[in-house]
Amino acid sequence: MQRMKRAFTLVELLVVMAIIGVLAALMLPAVQAAREAARRAHCANNLKQIALAAHAYHTAHGHLPPGNIVTRAGFCPGGDYNGELENKANWLLAILPYLEQGPLEGGYDFEAYNAGEPNRRVRQTYVAVYACPADLAADELAVPAAGPAAPFDANDPYMPGSYRGVSGRSEGNRFLDSSEMTTYPVRWRGPLHLVGAMGFTYESFDNVCDGLSHTLLAGESTTQTNRGWRTFWAYAYGHFSLSAVTPQSRILLGDYDRCLAEAAPGEPWLDGPCRRGWGSYHPAGLHFATCDGSVTFVAPSIDMELLARLATIDGGEVTGLP
Repeated sequence: MQRMKRAFTLVELLVVMAIIGVLAALMLPAVQAAREAARRAHCANNLKQIALAAHAYHTAHGHLPPGNIVTRAGFCPGGDYNGELENKANWLLAILPYLEQGPLEGGYDFEAYNAGEPNRRVRQTYVAVYACPADLAADELAVPAAGPAAPFDANDPYMPGSYRGVSGRSEGNRFLDSSEMTTYPVRWRGPLHLVGAMGFTYESFDNVCDGLSHTLLAGESTTQTNRGWRTFWAYAYGHFSLSAVTPQSRILLGDYDRCLAEAAPGEPWLDGPCRRGWGSYHPAGLHFATCDGSVTFVAPSIDMELLARLATIDGGEVTGLP
């Protein structure tokens, strides 16, 4: 007599599916944590490469790259941005050869304006080392919210990035990234700032009197809202490749709208610090590279006055990250 094969009952099948579901639920956080750890390590390595490229540039030229190269100072009358077309290049363009991006750098005309037609291909090129893997839409062209490329002017898209240079500290109003500012205190300057106006020129490591390991060089900067205010790596206008440290915790949110909403009552300068904010898509903080080439993960709970001191090269505050 042929024996019948015993099949799974519906109850047994449901029990097996439930067990698989529980195991998957238990494994998911571990998988997500592993992925985030990998993204953090990749992001830190990007900043490490960027810092080493800045060192290589310094060795070749005797000074750090310019934060932004400008040719004029003063406010644009009547909101006319024609003068801002004089912006030429920035630090991320300058260090391309030291990141094995020589052909891309060779395609940039440093004598032409940054927003000029000859430089369109370069400024719309994705550069992997300039994009944190946790940064959303880091490979999608977007239009900056201000300057000659803004929607109300040329409406010209640029390629985003995830990292900005440290231009110095601020009280919330004065920043050393734009030729529009004419009263910036010299002692507040950082290692990467505008060059070519108001007497500001290239910095060398000899000028970093606060100590290389005690001075911030670059960090993560993005926003989850109002993407037009995010980093654009090849945009040489103002704060789109440079940021400052205003000693207010809201600038570390990585969220332009929240930064505006969390301004202190009576805060006279709502927008400036938010445009120059820092932030990341990592859940517990963001990375900064210091002038000695090391990279540190900074929590949003950091003492903001300490962070502002670390943003200057010659403020006399010899202090380090905790």
